[in-house]
Amino acid sequence: MAASLDDILTTQKNGVQAINAYVSAINLHAGTNNTKKVAASTTFLVKSSSGWLANVSIISTGDIVTFYDTNSTTNTTGNEICVIPGTNLGVVQIQIPFATGLVMKTGTPTASATYT
Repeated sequence: MAASLDDILTTQKNGVQAINAYVSAINLHAGTNNTKKVAASTTFLVKSSSGWLANVSIISTGDIVTFYDTNSTTNTTGNEICVIPGTNLGVVQIQIPFATGLVMKTGTPTASATYT
């Protein structure tokens, strides 16, 4: 017996939903947003809600780059989630979730971050 049109459409819908879930998972780890390139010592709010820090690009050498799980630019070491030496030129894979928000503080290196 041949499949009904409803069965065929349900199968198609399930396939599309599975592909969408897969693409969303890939985007989470790849990052879908980029910060501006920061070339001076500064602290700024990258995102004010939860997300995923995918990677950081160290463009020129310097001190350190620190990330905080907070939505305020007044930070304490209690909410640090990542500290990267500014001597690591290139892309540094991070893959860390953050719950409250993401704040980036740079020393003297030039850096940018990719996040979702």
